[in-house]
Amino acid sequence: MPSGSLFAAFEATSSFPLGLLSLLYLLAGFYLYISLIHQISARSSAPPGAPERTFGLPEAILAGLLILFLLLNIGTSISHPSVQFSTRNLVANFLLTVFVVLFIVTLLQLRGFDVGSLGGFFKMSFIRTLGTGAVLLFFAYPLILLCDAVTQRVFGGGSSKQSIVEFFSGSRTIEQRVAIIVFAVAIAPVIEEFLFRFFLYNVIKRYLGRLLGVILSALLFAAAHAHFPSFAPLFVLGSCFAIAYEWSGSILVAMTMHSLFNSLTLIVLAFPEILSQ
Repeated sequence: MPSGSLFAAFEATSSFPLGLLSLLYLLAGFYLYISLIHQISARSSAPPGAPERTFGLPEAILAGLLILFLLLNIGTSISHPSVQFSTRNLVANFLLTVFVVLFIVTLLQLRGFDVGSLGGFFKMSFIRTLGTGAVLLFFAYPLILLCDAVTQRVFGGGSSKQSIVEFFSGSRTIEQRVAIIVFAVAIAPVIEEFLFRFFLYNVIKRYLGRLLGVILSALLFAAAHAHFPSFAPLFVLGSCFAIAYEWSGSILVAMTMHSLFNSLTLIVLAFPEILSQ
């Protein structure tokens, strides 16, 4: 859920010291994620140990149906851009996605998969997960900001925002804002990371390899937000989530990064004077 104003901060560093720091920050981000990719590649080329059970045809069929549903939903959002986002839509989307997640979890359990082990839910402690997610997000930000700056330079900086961002900015009651905060910080990161990284990424990786798994899952993640100005930055963000998940072996790291990213975005929206400083 990126904010255009947040991305614009990257271009506000006009003085030389800040510009130099921004460049070093960007290079550090590139270096870190290239290092993670190198470590993942080295790990995959190591002598194989005990074979791990992977997703099969039933999961591939379910993933295909989920992708089809996402594409239909994206097409509907594009063809009806004037539909107003509301609390009712937020609740309806929440209930639908929870049903999909529960259906996938039930299928995997019936198929004999250990969802907790497969997702690495118990691989790291809470403190280590939080720290790893925070560090990886910190170094993902310059990549996202650079991508957004290039996108705005090429296509022009539009004033449109994602529906949920506009809904939060225009909300007039504390109940609405609390509902959006809970959804964006606690619910959406868990559901979206489970669907896009834990399930779709693993299925695509099983049949097409890691590289296409990262690319296609990130493309679907970006397209699902149905907001063209944010497509490229969301693609980079989704790619960073997938790399973090593959490197750490725990989907909780990607969920933590997603939650922190949404939290920072909401803080900027709620307190725009922070950005202006």
